[in-house]
Amino acid sequence: MSAVRQWFTVLLEWLLVGIGIGCLGVVAYETVEARRFQAEQAAAFARAAQAYAPVTVRSGGLLGMLDVPRLKLTAPVIEGDDEATLKRAAGHLTDTAMPWERGNTAIAGHRDGLFRPLKDIKVGDEIRFRSSRHEFRYRVTDTSIVRPDDVSVLEPRGAASLTLITCHPFYYVGNAPNRFIVRAERVSD
Repeated sequence: MSAVRQWFTVLLEWLLVGIGIGCLGVVAYETVEARRFQAEQAAAFARAAQAYAPVTVRSGGLLGMLDVPRLKLTAPVIEGDDEATLKRAAGHLTDTAMPWERGNTAIAGHRDGLFRPLKDIKVGDEIRFRSSRHEFRYRVTDTSIVRPDDVSVLEPRGAASLTLITCHPFYYVGNAPNRFIVRAERVSD
């Protein structure tokens, strides 16, 4: 092997190692930033609940906390479903009912982030949505897999309901071809 070829191989190896380390750094930064944001929102929620502050709805604002106790899932829910919101929290789809209203409340989250535990959800599981004024309890009635353009899951139902949306399959590399839907009915206010 010539010296030039050997030098080029070593350079290429170091370049690929550098790119790999850079990618890991970006992932680590995004993960730490998301965890910091979630902790910050949980603390803000605790302060608002303690002060019994009214829920103010604004784009990017904290609506409350979503809990699935059996799965040990707790996530801040932010108003809006843009990419910046979903990188750091679960997002309330603005065209759907608020949790304290009658209708279908839809909340989306990334399968690679906060909503990964939904892969293990079962019919009958309890879901809670806590705002600064109320806690709403839901029971999972069904799960399904739909195409991304199937918006029928957002339609209002007869009773107050909650729809959780994430990408499917859960262990898919790249943009997932389907959406995993969890439907739940409110059982008490």
